[in-house]
Amino acid sequence: MKLSKFSVITTSLLFFLLLIACQNKAPQKESNITAGKDFKFETASPSKNGLDSILIKKMEDSIQSGSYPNIHSVLILKNQKLVYEAYFKGHDELWGDSLGIIQHHRDSLHDVRSISKSIVATCLGIALKRGKIDSISQSIFDFYPEYGNYKVGLRSQITIEHLLTMTTGMEWNENVPYTDSRNSEIQMTSSDDPIEFVLSRPLQNIPGEKWEYNGGTTQLLASIIERATGKNIHEYAEENLFAPLGITGSEWTKFPGLDIPAAASGLRLKSRDLMKFGMLYTNHGQWNGKQLLSKSWVNNALQPHIWFGRNNNVGYGYQFWIFKSETINPNHAHLIPSAVGNGGQRIYIDSKNNMIIVITAGNYNNWTLKKDSEALLVDFIYPALISN
Repeated sequence: MKLSKFSVITTSLLFFLLLIACQNKAPQKESNITAGKDFKFETASPSKNGLDSILIKKMEDSIQSGSYPNIHSVLILKNQKLVYEAYFKGHDELWGDSLGIIQHHRDSLHDVRSISKSIVATCLGIALKRGKIDSISQSIFDFYPEYGNYKVGLRSQITIEHLLTMTTGMEWNENVPYTDSRNSEIQMTSSDDPIEFVLSRPLQNIPGEKWEYNGGTTQLLASIIERATGKNIHEYAEENLFAPLGITGSEWTKFPGLDIPAAASGLRLKSRDLMKFGMLYTNHGQWNGKQLLSKSWVNNALQPHIWFGRNNNVGYGYQFWIFKSETINPNHAHLIPSAVGNGGQRIYIDSKNNMIIVITAGNYNNWTLKKDSEALLVDFIYPALISN
């Protein structure tokens, strides 16, 4: 951490005291960010917090045996206590590049992939609260006067909220594999100007009427944050979200050949960092007595603004997925907002059961896997809930 620079040191005694203090400090990585207060998770046993410890142990054994393959970490927070935390060995990647077999642990950085989207949206919520952005009802073209030629027809009606809810009406295709050149996110990543690529997409629907998964919306949100604050998304997140939560050492992969963080999928964090992020929302946007997000933002971010999927069983908030709990366990009937990333990255925020579940895994682009991260909830974690 960089020390503050003093323009003048008026006495030799002050210099001596400063020198001694610096010499006694443990070595730290250089950083411009002042971290928030240290946060320590309170730990407890599953059984004392309403979870069947036998089922939780069975889950761990099933992961270790490979029955639920390539799970890298599972953390369960129940009643504000960390009742389970385990890390496992498995094959991993860094934004598509193989890292080989990794023994994951508490301090391991992990690709969070599209959980990055929920982080970006949260940063926009912070910028909104701080008055850097007037309203989510603003036209996105307020931030892009140089691209005014695209502000035509229905495209001129696209607002920040349409980006947040992925209801822009834009033509966008992430329904094919990310190894397929027809994939719109891959096309955006390969373009010379990712922002213009997104803004130029033709419209297929009236903004606000239809949901379409679209990583370009996240890239625009990150770009709007940068234009409103002067900091790119990683810089803004470090200073205004990660530092207050005591998150250090994050990484954010950039587009090849461009000095632009890949907003939709490039973030790397630790599993406990993901838990802190989930806790910020269960704390109604407050951390260490400071209101980082407005309560109204938290409520709106975690509410379904549009439904889709089979029988409209999935909703979408502000770059959060909203699942109906009965799809996980038929004995429950409430909504579970979730941050979701390719490969099995998950943050499940279950306020009704006072529980947050974090899972990381290495099953990238494996869309047919049955015993995946969600299966851990279906087969073990929710059945382990003991009725009060």
